[in-house]
Amino acid sequence: MVKKNYTAVTEFILLGLTDRAELQPVLFVVFLLIYLITAIGNVSMILLIRSDSRLHTPMYFFPSHLSFLDLCYATNVTPQMLVNFLSKSKTIFLTGCFIQFHLFIALVITDYYMLTVMAYDRYVAICKPLLYGSKVSRCVCISLVAISCIYGFANGLVQTILMLHLFFCGPNEINHFYCADPPLLVLACSDTYVKETAMFGAGPKLTCSLTMILTSYIFIFTAILHIRSADGRHKAFSTCGSHLTAVTVFYGTLFCMYLRPPSEASVEQGKIIAVFYIFVSPMLNPLIYSLRNKDVKEAIRRVIHKKLFDK
Repeated sequence: MVKKNYTAVTEFILLGLTDRAELQPVLFVVFLLIYLITAIGNVSMILLIRSDSRLHTPMYFFPSHLSFLDLCYATNVTPQMLVNFLSKSKTIFLTGCFIQFHLFIALVITDYYMLTVMAYDRYVAICKPLLYGSKVSRCVCISLVAISCIYGFANGLVQTILMLHLFFCGPNEINHFYCADPPLLVLACSDTYVKETAMFGAGPKLTCSLTMILTSYIFIFTAILHIRSADGRHKAFSTCGSHLTAVTVFYGTLFCMYLRPPSEASVEQGKIIAVFYIFVSPMLNPLIYSLRNKDVKEAIRRVIHKKLFDK
């Protein structure tokens, strides 16, 4: 039970990655560069896919939406973090904290189901190529993206409502660089059992989506091994390599983050892990999907040639 004479917290203080003052300007420059690379890379990927008619296929429809999601959840965290690097006051209002919390959970859940949808796309393309046009039509693509978004934001809303039911009476220092689950639970004055149970419930959801991805790839690899030509096998593998790389980085860090009980030690470790899936993964995804994909590289060459040589 919460004591009645406790004063409710109206704002939090984000402690950030480190309390060493001499590192703040350096970290500002580093994360500003990472964010600029992330923004330029993902926006470029979206514009390239939208502008080149040769890339108007389901194979590139989903990565363009993945780029948008990556850009959104990096933007949800980075601006506040950059301001805090150069500011003595590192406060965030309670409302702003919960908005950031909701958007982050919603976007991350949407992101990992988008990766699941992309695995399904690769499965149909390689295992059932004759049915690809009907199984992954434009209508189906839009529906799959919409379902992923609705499911992600509905889950984010549930998690946010459960967090809003907690009482925060002090201290108000969040040992993180954004409003995340574990450090907020450590600060709660009321019983966190329901919220912790819901947080660990993310584990089965992650496992379910990862199981669907792995199952898709079992069928994909089986089908590839039955392809007689070496060129055909290489082409099939190359279309999956970028997606598998993105899945490994994203799911690996998320499992490390959410499948541990909230404590001071887990929060400290979680900061490092969070850097990978908030900053590194969104920054690398456009590079992974462009450098490992022949069609995207050719589209980039066409754009550069058009800019340089066309009047």
